[in-house]
Amino acid sequence: MAKTRRDFLVRGALGLAGAAVMADGLAEAQAASPAQNPGAPPAATPGATPAFGTAPPVGPAVSPATFAEAEKLMQVTLSPAERAEAAGNWQQSMAALFERRTGPRTVPLGETDVPATVWNPVLPGAAVVQARGEVTDTAEFVPPHLPGDAASIAFAPVTALSYWIESKQLTSERLTQIYLARLKQAQPRLNCTITLCEEHALRQARAADVAIAAGKYRGSLHGIPWGAKDLLDTAGIATTWGAEFLRDRVPAEDATVTARLNAAGAVLVAKLSLGALALNDIWFGGQTRNPWNLDEGASGSSAGPGAAVAAGLVGFAIGSETQGSILSPSMRCGVTGLRPTFGRVPRTGAMTLSWSCDKLGVMARGVEDTMLVLREIDGPDLHEGKGDIACAAHPLGYGGRGTLAHGVAGLRVGYVDKWMTEAPATDVDRAALRTLEKLGAQTLKVSLPDWPYDSLNTILFAESAAAFEQYTLDHRMDQLRAQVPDAWPNTFRQSRFLSAVDFVQADRLRRKVAAEIDALMNTVDLLLVPSLRDEPLVIFNFTGHPALCLRAGFVQVSEERSDWAPDPGTPLKTFSPPRRLPYGVTLVGRLFAEATICRAGMAMEQAFGVAAERPAGF
Repeated sequence: MAKTRRDFLVRGALGLAGAAVMADGLAEAQAASPAQNPGAPPAATPGATPAFGTAPPVGPAVSPATFAEAEKLMQVTLSPAERAEAAGNWQQSMAALFERRTGPRTVPLGETDVPATVWNPVLPGAAVVQARGEVTDTAEFVPPHLPGDAASIAFAPVTALSYWIESKQLTSERLTQIYLARLKQAQPRLNCTITLCEEHALRQARAADVAIAAGKYRGSLHGIPWGAKDLLDTAGIATTWGAEFLRDRVPAEDATVTARLNAAGAVLVAKLSLGALALNDIWFGGQTRNPWNLDEGASGSSAGPGAAVAAGLVGFAIGSETQGSILSPSMRCGVTGLRPTFGRVPRTGAMTLSWSCDKLGVMARGVEDTMLVLREIDGPDLHEGKGDIACAAHPLGYGGRGTLAHGVAGLRVGYVDKWMTEAPATDVDRAALRTLEKLGAQTLKVSLPDWPYDSLNTILFAESAAAFEQYTLDHRMDQLRAQVPDAWPNTFRQSRFLSAVDFVQADRLRRKVAAEIDALMNTVDLLLVPSLRDEPLVIFNFTGHPALCLRAGFVQVSEERSDWAPDPGTPLKTFSPPRRLPYGVTLVGRLFAEATICRAGMAMEQAFGVAAERPAGF
């Protein structure tokens, strides 16, 4: 019988134990010799070294032709002799590595089984450095007057809503009723709600009003209705991840972020749509629409949060981003989206797409609103060895409504000239750069190496395929509405054939990229980038830097915008005359320096003067 590494480890462990009691061990070894026990397997030669490629053969037979075809997938070339050698012992050397999945000793991996490696955006030896520059102004909160109409109340920022509730000009129950009615009214047009939490919301709102009347005001989110992207667990309320085969999934516990918002007194009114399993804007109920242009999708994957915030259906929403899922719908729907630093907000109880890239963030109608919410949800949640092991504690630099410094004088804002001059950058991006200069910022051209940054997506595709392995292998993925080449079902199947070697090399490239960005960010306080250019979306999601997308103006659009690859069978709609639609720019900050990008964002928001315009019909 061929010896295996497993045989060696077992016998080696016994040998070590025997060495501790040599005399007894020797007697036992002699008593157990094959001559005295004919049925026993042959004993390993004492002191023999285990060898790779000596396991019993398992799995299907392969041939040199198999490798010749596989070379096309991996883009490598073997000689005929090398193919023959590889095929000759594949079943003894490599096939057994799949036993965890193929058996006989399978090991199921559940949602809470996280990888052993954890991405830390702060490189070894690097310090978290706050932005340079003097604070030249301080935000002054001016109490707004309560409008007389429900729509104007619904579109008010959280800073105003919280003031009206705290001063008892507005009850949480009335505000909740306004949003529930608007959610129902808008659903046929926007398709942004998966589960309306009406009874739950009214109970929370009434409890908030009782507490506030008794003088137990909890803070700026007390009584504020919000919506959750439907990948955030809510105890006793369906959390479907937008997938057909999870429509009846009801978690027993709240996600950490849900629990923290409950503790802050916020009122959950709806579970909002996401592209199935966090891709784009199509879920089991169809496509979520953009309130500014009902002839196109809201973008994704935080499609429901983007549409609901833009249409005044919630006070704020929690979204998530792995690569563009907050920034893209924020830009298209004209809302403000804050993607925090990786590790700022705990993801416990949220669907995993990529352990090393996923981030939970805030979508709202104003820059300061995002900080109000972030203040309540950030910070580690490890307890009893459970929780998000990637989450770290770092000061937020924000004390609540009206305390965020604003003004950009003294700040150094970097920009990559090529990114700002080429499409998809627009005149709005370039005007934003000039606005920063007029406000007193110092703008600096910066550069990055011309590297193949999309190679980093080897990590994303491998991690996501691992996260949804069982649904792929048992073909439940076939139930998803989107079944096109660039949708998850095909991507997860293709990812089974990614090279583990290339995964490690992508991880090494990631560290090189992070070092380049660390050096770059030490020369500036923040960057201005076009929101949807591919390189910054990839780079800064893999390095983990925070980003803020805010409405900066409007553009003329003559063709439907889509998250999906072009499909000749389904041509995009054209618009004549062109549609006037909101457009957002993005600020990227230093690690854990969300207060700095929001400080600049507030100054830009005031200078642009376009944040208050509403989509027609809502």
